[in-house]
Amino acid sequence: MFSSHLESNKQMKPLFILLLNLSMLLSGALAHAGDPRELGWEDLIPADSTFDDPFAALDENQLYNLTIVARHRQQLAGEQAVADAFKADADRAETELEQAGIDIDGLLARRAEITEKRRARAQETNIELDRTTIRLPGYMLPLEFNGTGVTEFLLVPWVGACIHTPPPPPNQIVHVVLDADDAFQSSGLYEPVWIEGEMRARKATQNLYMTDGSSDIDIGYRLQAKLVEKYVQ
Repeated sequence: MFSSHLESNKQMKPLFILLLNLSMLLSGALAHAGDPRELGWEDLIPADSTFDDPFAALDENQLYNLTIVARHRQQLAGEQAVADAFKADADRAETELEQAGIDIDGLLARRAEITEKRRARAQETNIELDRTTIRLPGYMLPLEFNGTGVTEFLLVPWVGACIHTPPPPPNQIVHVVLDADDAFQSSGLYEPVWIEGEMRARKATQNLYMTDGSSDIDIGYRLQAKLVEKYVQ
């Protein structure tokens, strides 16, 4: 009888080890399930919103040359007087573009189409991030204060956004709200910070007051912050 129990135990041992390993893996997965997902700003743009953008292949100088050519052709089409210096500049720009193998006519014909696609892409949010706990770095643009602490702000990807430069597209702005007891002690405008909390893909418009007036800013995301801390790479 003892030997039969021993054989039974030997058969059960591999199963026990397998179940133990599975239990450990599961408990490890559950332990990390609540960890925030660290994002970059490109993650806020939906992956399926990409499209063939021929203008993206042009460098800064080529884009400038294309602008010169387009303006020159517009003046000719409108039978406007064209200064000799500008005509010479347009001829130079067109020659450089042609030497680079750039299809000027094809690009100019698609300007309106690509502009609309870029506008639509800028409005789209990544719904896969909705209700996801995330961690994201950026620059703080304060909106509301509790004493000296910030309780509400816009997180933007670069310094000067929304005030000194045109606002980023809506899917590159996060409206961050903190509980009053968790107000962040900011040292100034555009302070670099990390934020953590549950992301919501929720479009909204926020009125931003500035020294020279106010402006409505379109926003693609909202986050109830669990943590806001000074940026440390």
